[in-house]
Amino acid sequence: MASSPRRRMRVLALASEIYPLVKTGGLADVAGALPLALAKEKVEMRTLIPGYPAVMAKIEAARAVHRYEEFYGGPARLLRAKAGALQLYVIDAAHLFNRPGAIYQGPDGADWPDNAVRYAALARAGADIVRGYDVNYRPDVVHAHDWQAGLVAAFIRFDGAPERPGVVATIHNLAFQGRYPRETLGALGLPPEAFAVDGVEYYGGVGFLKAALHFADRVTTVSPTYAQEIRTAEGGMGLDGLLRARGDAVSGVLNGVDVDVWDPATDPLLPAHFSADAMKGRAACRKALQEAMRLAPDPDALLVGVVSRLTWQKGLDLLPDAVGKLGRDNIQFAMLGAGDSDLEHRFRALASEYAGRIGLRVGYDEALARLIQAGSDALLVPSRFEPCGLTQLCALRYGSVPIVARVGGLADTIVDANEMALAAGVATGLQFAPGSSERLAEALSRAASLKRDAGLWRTMQANGMATDVSWTRPARRYLQIYRDAMRDARGGD
Repeated sequence: MASSPRRRMRVLALASEIYPLVKTGGLADVAGALPLALAKEKVEMRTLIPGYPAVMAKIEAARAVHRYEEFYGGPARLLRAKAGALQLYVIDAAHLFNRPGAIYQGPDGADWPDNAVRYAALARAGADIVRGYDVNYRPDVVHAHDWQAGLVAAFIRFDGAPERPGVVATIHNLAFQGRYPRETLGALGLPPEAFAVDGVEYYGGVGFLKAALHFADRVTTVSPTYAQEIRTAEGGMGLDGLLRARGDAVSGVLNGVDVDVWDPATDPLLPAHFSADAMKGRAACRKALQEAMRLAPDPDALLVGVVSRLTWQKGLDLLPDAVGKLGRDNIQFAMLGAGDSDLEHRFRALASEYAGRIGLRVGYDEALARLIQAGSDALLVPSRFEPCGLTQLCALRYGSVPIVARVGGLADTIVDANEMALAAGVATGLQFAPGSSERLAEALSRAASLKRDAGLWRTMQANGMATDVSWTRPARRYLQIYRDAMRDARGGD
């Protein structure tokens, strides 16, 4: 389905969440920022999202383009709508999406038992748009984000249209695959022949993400290093064979951040503003952070920020042991996060033991998260695996030097302060080998040593703040991938 030179390329994205309407993680940030960046490249992206209560309350100018009398257990409407500059489709199906609790879980914290049906409905609606259910719109490309949108690639193939759009599937985190029992297939709306090795079958069950990786013309993930890691037995989580088989169809595209939202010169949540050329306000943010976290007012300490889920994946279980290995290093920690209850308990005990040196806030607070970025000397991201990571990009923008594990997008976005990089004046942070409290402690000690050279540390901050972390380059890379997918859909002509 060729894109006419007389109009913009049309891309239909499918996502289970989108900022600023509904968000549980980085997927929402990408889904909300990419359309705006692509608009500058003359790409018209519309995003199909579920009609959760938060979405229905915030959308504007909604009108029905199609009505379903029966859609996965009840009536539904396919709405055309907008939210600010975002162009949307919304699947308004109250029996599927109008529920209390979080979007994926009920009030009890357990996954909704019919999540397979809920997100099959999202994918089916996307395929219906391809079939012309909005008579005024046919996409050139369909872009499916994560497992929740994955079945759209299968629906498009089994619908068997003589001309179809190119299909791109993006993996934001391979750990979340959308795996369900074989008995689920009958409720998903796919034909029986879809249950095959060359279909949606995955280890005897149904695999939503597996279907996307098999049927999509192009597969992306959110950093070049992660794209390599997931093709190994260690990082592939059962899908490495398929990903290796896809060859050059798999690539990594780094995420960006919205540099208008993440701007220390204008951020309304900061107590003082600053820029690379005028850093005085940063000292005020540092002082405010020490006060907010009840840390000693020590100007010489290396103030390390942590904004993270407290989980094994994020590597935070290594930090308590690492703190005990720091010896005489003058280091403070300002920590914000929630996660595993055992880890929360360990950090509460640690904060009590090191009162004035470790400040902890369990939960999430956007204003405090931004203050940590703006007031910390360094931001710690010790993940065992990290597809891309956004906090280290925000840290660069806010002048906090990232200390990161050498994995995934962390390895791709931070220039380690090794001897060569320091001599060339290009370092932006520190990298260390993942999974070891000893290596983590060494990295923290190295950072404390580097900070004692004020000129060197200021150069690292300036390098980070000058790094282009915007969506401009990623958007242009996606545009090329969309063109490749369109060519693949036409048979390579």
